[in-house]
Formats: sequence, C-alpha cells, structure tokens
Amino acid sequence: MIVVLSGGVGGARLCAGLVREYGPEQLLIAVNTGDDFDHWGLRICPDLDTVMYTLSGRIDEAQGWGLTGETWRTLETVRQTGGPDWFRLGDQDLATHIARTALLGQGQPLSQVTDALFRHAGIAHRVTPVTDADHRTRVDTDAGLLSFQDYFVRLRCEPRFKGIRFDGPAPQPAPALAAAMASDEVEAVIVCPSNPLLSIEPILAVEGVRQWLRERRFPVIAVSPFIAGDVVKGPAAKIFSELAMEVSTQGLMRWYDGLVDGWLVSPGDLESGAVAAAAGSVRMRGHHILLRTGEQRGEVAREIRGWLADWG
Repeated sequence: MIVVLSGGVGGARLCAGLVREYGPEQLLIAVNTGDDFDHWGLRICPDLDTVMYTLSGRIDEAQGWGLTGETWRTLETVRQTGGPDWFRLGDQDLATHIARTALLGQGQPLSQVTDALFRHAGIAHRVTPVTDADHRTRVDTDAGLLSFQDYFVRLRCEPRFKGIRFDGPAPQPAPALAAAMASDEVEAVIVCPSNPLLSIEPILAVEGVRQWLRERRFPVIAVSPFIAGDVVKGPAAKIFSELAMEVSTQGLMRWYDGLVDGWLVSPGDLESGAVAAAAGSVRMRGHHILLRTGEQRGEVAREIRGWLADWG
C-alpha cells in the first residue's frame, strides 16, 4: 500500500498521475480537511472536491478548481439579493455540496459520504478525508485570527501570515487512514507538492500522524512545491518569507524536520551546492516537477514509482 498525503491543486494533480501508476488496491489518498467550512448552509470540502473533480476528468484545468463548463446563475442571483458572493460556487458544483450536506445530515461520517461521492463520480481509487471530525484551520495574521477561507479566498492571503491553529484537541484519523497507520503493509508515503503549512500541516496535526511518520519503517518521499525559489501555484513562498524561512529545498527540509527521506526537486535546484550540503542522509532526485498537463503528471508519478522500486 502507498499512502498519499494531499491538499490543494498541486496535490490533486499529482494524485491524477499516481492513479495511473497504482491500482485501486495499492493506493490510499488522504486529503486535508482544514479548508472545510460551511457556506450558504452547505458543507464545502475544497480539497476533497478538487481531488474528485481532477480524478474524474471534470476539473476546470485553467483554474485548477471547480468544474469545466460551469455556469454561475445561482451565484449571480445571490449577488443580486445582497448575499455573500466572495466564495465562488458554480451551479454544477452546488450539487456536490447539497448531496454532501444531506448525507452528513443523516448522520453519515464524512469518510463514508466521501466514498459515496467518489464512487458516484466513477473513481475506483480509495480517497479519504484525514479525519471525520471538524478540523478547521485558523490562520493567525497581522489582521487577527481568521478562518481559513477568510484568509485564503476573501482576503486573498494578503494579511501577513504568523501561524495556524486548529479548533479543539487533535482529532482521530478517519478509519481508512487509521487502518493504514496500524498496518504493516504500507510500503511508502508520498507527500504531494502541497502547501506545507496550509495543506500538509493540518494532516500532520491529526492524532498520531506525525508520530507515525517519525517512527516509520518505510520511506517518505516528498515532491517540492518550489522551483528556483518560487512556487508554481499558491501562497507558500509568501508564507515562508513572512515566517523568515528560506523559500528553497533547504527551507522545506528544515520545516519537515526529519519526516522526509527523499525529495523530488527540479533539476536546477538539485544542482545547487547548498541543497547538497543540507541534504545529509536525505536522498535527493532531480526531475521536472511541473504538473500542468496529464503527460507531466504521469511522468512525475512514474519517476516516483521507479525511485521507490530502487529504494533498497
């Protein structure tokens, strides 16, 4: 079994490559839920939906989120009536949120609801939220403590980032993730090129996950979200800079603090002498890591699979 930790657009795009390389029985994709929130009376799970739409081939590739061919009549009507329109929900997308909210209202846990939605979308691979509990990210900024979507969407990440917090104690992992953590069959964990603080840290904050990785008996491979000191998509570089952290592979290694055994980085970054000096026992591998096209996603996934096969 290969366990994948995913969040955001980059995570979904790598997952789209990995499902081509690994069969449904070989892969478990665990998705960040720190972004989840309630809007218009509906439960929205942005990272789960981005994975679902990407794997089903229905994602709006230009945006990286939402559905292709989307229409916006409901949003426009809400705007005309003076309702909140800062979070864009399309007409097709609304069907997902209505179905999810209805099933949750019947008492089904989020993992069970997610399984039903993914099966309905024709996706055979196993995808689970990291937890069934509410595990919502709060962002500490120079504008105060903000809900994640207020920071990320409404304010477009403009406030200066200071840190993140979570509501309540660390939640229990969802059943599929808990089973993987208790199993001896995990061969590797792949960390997607997702935002280390906004997408991966909420996963690591689930009860037992960080300890499971620290005590690992399998390799952990991560794909860098940085290329030549910048990020392909999202605010990770801005956040690292605001925390006085180096926007580089070295900065990533320090952030993950021994949780990662191998980094897949861009060839240019691999050639940096500073990377080689910082790597120590951590293995480094250079490869083109852009994930904009299906071909690129497949190439990166094949590179990871080959690396794991030769790990030894």
